[in-house]
Amino acid sequence: MKRILGLVIVIFFLSCDKERTNRNPYLQEIGFRFDINLNLPLYSPLTNDGSSIFIANSQVGTRGAFVTNTGFNMYRVFEASCPNHAPNDCSTMTLDGIVATCSCDDYEYSTITGQLLNNPQDGTRYYDMLEYRATFDGQNIIIISN
Repeated sequence: MKRILGLVIVIFFLSCDKERTNRNPYLQEIGFRFDINLNLPLYSPLTNDGSSIFIANSQVGTRGAFVTNTGFNMYRVFEASCPNHAPNDCSTMTLDGIVATCSCDDYEYSTITGQLLNNPQDGTRYYDMLEYRATFDGQNIIIISN
């Protein structure tokens, strides 16, 4: 029995990954929680599938967040600061439908997937949007957090 327990412990420690995830060096991951009440007119567009809004609130992320209704009471939330620049005067992205655009370099990102849509093929590492947690509580409240 001790040998089996010892073997399990050895396998557990050997399976631990020593590599850290490749985090975005431009964006700091700030801890926060923000509730969105879908009954309020400001957030009512999120009751429609496929719609996105920009939350320009200093309590949400670095520069606010984009929230998208992806259907079936599922929501995706992404940081509004361009993921390929340190926060500066031009790094807060603008929203047009479900596409967020960085005015620093005109990079476009999907607010459904967070992916860079017009990725330059120059061999440089480009980052996708930083995603936050989104939970729908069933009572018309979306809780976003990090």
